[in-house]
Amino acid sequence: MTQTSIERAFNVHDGFEEDGPGTYVVTTTPFDGIVRVTDETVSVTVRTPMLSAVVENESVADVVEDGWFETLELRLEDAHTVASTDDITPPEIEREGDEAVLSLELSGYPDKAADDAMAVVDFVEGTWVQGIIPGYEYGDPAASLLSQARQSYD
Repeated sequence: MTQTSIERAFNVHDGFEEDGPGTYVVTTTPFDGIVRVTDETVSVTVRTPMLSAVVENESVADVVEDGWFETLELRLEDAHTVASTDDITPPEIEREGDEAVLSLELSGYPDKAADDAMAVVDFVEGTWVQGIIPGYEYGDPAASLLSQARQSYD
């Protein structure tokens, strides 16, 4: 099988690792980021933990968890705007158990497909970190992401 130009773009990108034919795992985030390439379409899925999945030593009230997810969902609605291609679907954002899941599809510029997918993943990570609520004790990945943010600030 010959590689498409989209597959080549993902194979040379530092932020992705091939995980089977047409499937790439994001290596730059603690979240589960998967990209699937079929013909000229790129499907991006990013799974992030819900707030209660990263809070340690106490429970998160349902009303807080629901409000947190609603806010995250509203913020992630713009995820498709960070890509350079105009041929991209608005994201679907769902709550699946203890995860918030964003999915979208893009096509257009094969040489920019990997960069566009990474831009979406980075947007999801940054948006998720911005939504961390002060006052809780966090475990990973929240704790390590907050630590990285503090180090970058200093």
